[in-house]
Amino acid sequence: MIIEQMSISAPPGQSEQLSSALASLTGPMEVQPGCLACRVLRSCQDPNEIFIQAKWATTEDLIVHLQSDAYKRVLLLMELSPKPPVVQFYTVEEVRGLDLVKEARSSEN
Repeated sequence: MIIEQMSISAPPGQSEQLSSALASLTGPMEVQPGCLACRVLRSCQDPNEIFIQAKWATTEDLIVHLQSDAYKRVLLLMELSPKPPVVQFYTVEEVRGLDLVKEARSSEN
């Protein structure tokens, strides 16, 4: 699985508009093959900072996404940012949940 994370700063007074524009792209992204999840989030510390997070099944799925019209619109919206956007991709080998918490807590002694 590949996790895609972006942080984009909205120009002053335009965080609602930028957030809405990015949120409108989550639907087209979610129906792309291999998209496991996609969401837009706002920072609690800085209301002008907007995050996009998407999860992709394979690197190939991510590459198709990066070549899509939806991603082209994301790139255009990034250009509005007064600060350089941050774009990161993480390759995940294993995903664990509460089983890991239980395991860690039980071996605490």
